[in-house]
Amino acid sequence: MEAKTGRSELTRAAILDTALLMAAAEGLESLTIGEVAKRLGMSKSGVFSRVGSREALQSAVIEEYDRRFLQDVFVPAMREPRGLPRLNAIMRLWLQRAREVEMRTGCIYCAGAFEFDDREGPLRDLLLDGVTRWRSTLRRCAVQAVDAGHLRPDIDVDQLVFEMDGLFVALMREARFLRDPRAADRAWASYERLISTYRMPDTTPAD
Repeated sequence: MEAKTGRSELTRAAILDTALLMAAAEGLESLTIGEVAKRLGMSKSGVFSRVGSREALQSAVIEEYDRRFLQDVFVPAMREPRGLPRLNAIMRLWLQRAREVEMRTGCIYCAGAFEFDDREGPLRDLLLDGVTRWRSTLRRCAVQAVDAGHLRPDIDVDQLVFEMDGLFVALMREARFLRDPRAADRAWASYERLISTYRMPDTTPAD
């Protein structure tokens, strides 16, 4: 029974890997049980038995993307001291993940925001929840940087979050559409210039 369960989990992981690549490259609406089954050489019933309906597959993809994103960026960044070191770590890890994942396959958060910007429903709600929680994390870290005396007390924290998030959206267009190989380097340079305008005088940036 344990071996069977283990094989089932491995198969589900393969289904999600394939579906993630499809969604990032072609959009969440491209996902169908039949197409995923075809790409994996499985039966439709085999895929359905592990993920359920098409809508369940789409939801599982969003949840898995969110889990991997947080694992790659949020979790290691939280090991850094509160304040600017943690905020810098978030951006550095964010760009590192972009180089290794999103610049090659696409970003489900960015693509999904445009795909579902004028659609209501559970998939939009799930995407919105992920993006909102991530922006809340950025805001909390920025507030901590202010409290720690690393950033000026008079800054508009929401503006900083907007600009940090905007850098990543711009990075995706530069890298994916304009195919600029230096897009991630440009994004980091922009972040350094941005954060310098918010930093307290004589505060040394943490790596």
